[in-house]
Parts: sequence; C-alpha cells; structure tokens
Amino acid sequence: MSIRSCHTPNQDCRVAKPRRIVLLLGLLLPTLVLAAVDDRPPGDKLDSSLTLAKGVRWLPGEFVAGQQPDGNSVIIETPDGLIVFDSGRHTAHSDRILAAARSRGLPIIALINSHWHLDHISGNPALRAAHPSLQVHASTAIDAALKGFLANYRKQLLQAIASEASDAQKATWQAEIARIDSGPQLRPSRPVHQDEVRRIGGRDLEFRLQHDTVSGGDVWVFDPQSRVLLAGDLVTLPAPFLDTACAPRWREALQRLASVDFDWLVPGHGRPMDKRELQHYISAFDRLLECAASPAQAFDCASAWKSDLSDLIPDAQTGQASQLLDYYVDQVLRGERANQHCPSDARALKVEGRGTGVAGRS
Repeated sequence: MSIRSCHTPNQDCRVAKPRRIVLLLGLLLPTLVLAAVDDRPPGDKLDSSLTLAKGVRWLPGEFVAGQQPDGNSVIIETPDGLIVFDSGRHTAHSDRILAAARSRGLPIIALINSHWHLDHISGNPALRAAHPSLQVHASTAIDAALKGFLANYRKQLLQAIASEASDAQKATWQAEIARIDSGPQLRPSRPVHQDEVRRIGGRDLEFRLQHDTVSGGDVWVFDPQSRVLLAGDLVTLPAPFLDTACAPRWREALQRLASVDFDWLVPGHGRPMDKRELQHYISAFDRLLECAASPAQAFDCASAWKSDLSDLIPDAQTGQASQLLDYYVDQVLRGERANQHCPSDARALKVEGRGTGVAGRS
C-alpha cells in the first residue's frame, strides 16, 4: 500500500481506491508568497508575515517539496502576552511562532486550535514546552479523531513504512506518526463547547463553534478590536478540503462567517480575504455543491470553481485545485461516501436549484 503526495500538477491524483486517504488535509498546497509592507526591524525572522491590524500578524503556512504543508497561523499581541491561532505542522513553522515571542519579549499565553487536522495542531507540543503556562482553547473533536481518522491514518503510515520506500520517505512518515502519538499535547486545556466570548490578555474574543462541519468541531474566532476574523479551514484555497467534512453544514457555516462585520478574514490555507472576496468564495462553494449534485463531469465542476475564483487562486495553484476537486467530486461528494461525515439530520439535505454550478461567476 502507498500513500501518495500529489505535489506537482503532472501527478495523477484522480485514481483512488474507495478508502484511500488522498491527502491529510492540505497536502497539495504550494507555498503562498505575498509581498508585505511591515514595521518589523531588519533581520526579524518573521520576514514572511503580514501585519493585518495593529498587533495582529498573519504567518502564512508554507510548503516544502516532498512534505505536507503547514496551515496559516495568526499572532495577536496583548499587554499580557501573545495569543496564537493554530500552530502548524512542521518544526520550522512552530519555530517562527516561538521566534515572534522571543523578538517581542512576551510569553505565549494562549493557543487557539481551529480544528484537529495535523497541519494546524502539530506545533502544540513545542509551544507548550516553551511556554508551560499557556492555555489551549479548542473543541474536543480531537478525541474522536485520535480514535478514528488519525488512528486509521497511522495504520496506513505503518503499512507504508513496511513497504519498499526510500529512507527519506520513511522518515517523513515516521514524523507523521510521532505527531499523532503526541495526542495528549494536542488536546485542549480549555475546551470550547459552545459559542461564547472569552477574555484573554485583556482582549475579548468571540469564539464560535461549528459542529460536524469540516472536522467534527471547528472553532472560528472574531476579534472585534482589530476586526480580523480567524476562519480556520472553513475557508481554504485552492479548494475546500472535504476529507472529513459535512458539505451541507459547511455551507451553513459560511453564511455565519459572512454575517460578521470584519475587515480581514484569515483562511486555514491561502491569503487573507476581504468581505467581497469571501462572498465570491461562498458563491463558488454553492455552485460546486450544485455541480456535484448534477450529472456534470467532475472536470466541469473543477473548471467552474477555478473560473469562479480566478481572482483568488494563483496560476501556480490551478493544477492542484483541479486534482483536488476531481477527487472530491467523484469520491467524496457523490456515491456511497457522500455526506458520510454528516450527522443523520444532515445526510438527507439536498442542494436546491440555483443553477448547475458549471457556469462562471455572475
């Protein structure tokens, strides 16, 4: 058995065994490069971050050839210390977060995990070791994931290691196993069970919890002071990552995001968006689901998505978007696997006619 990484546009990711995990949530994303004008002093290691508002910085997730990616992180500075939203997957990413704390001379007092996917929580152990008093705010969906999805993924990794693979590839898979095996360090110390306002470092943050949406328990946060909305994987580019998602519930969650009066939305992967760009994303998501519910070919659904979001998806990512959506439409949104991650009350939800989703954005 093999676990393939579709890192390049010429790889064929469309042939999939029914139970194959085609990616662990964001595997295909290349590096996002966005020029930034910032007030950091020369030599600051955070040279790839972007200031979204005073005291609020975006750290883009990065992609290295042959490796799985890191999700985006955001650092909020308060008088009491730093609040970090998502910790990435690789050591290089968590090191950037720790460097931010050192450069500011501030402790990390809180870590918020949007969800349990490894590209958003694997830096937790390093951050907790360096700042033992920090509190981790997240849903408890990680508990089910460690017994289900991640446990199955771990078995696949072990089988892959036993196969004829290079030493480098085996080391990569062993590192993934180590991330899963750090389970206790991935769990929250301050579980999020409902929508609420939490005061952290003198800052009132609006926590919102989405059940059975992208990961079983997705936390998104709005900071009224900076008007920055932290969406996690409720918004991702170059495509929605549907591996553990309930698409009808996801559609509802996007409408909740749209109701917030924000200046910037930071997605789980991809560059920050304004409200107009989020509306484009939501329209494209609606049409994608409508297309998947129609007789259209997966290729046509993917083409429509890319056309709808041509202003948000860089040219370098269009190949990855096609590969992802060719798989998701046929293997996740249709057939026996359709809505498999939805609760019973959402499994019967159907997309009602607002077009086939194969036309460009109106």
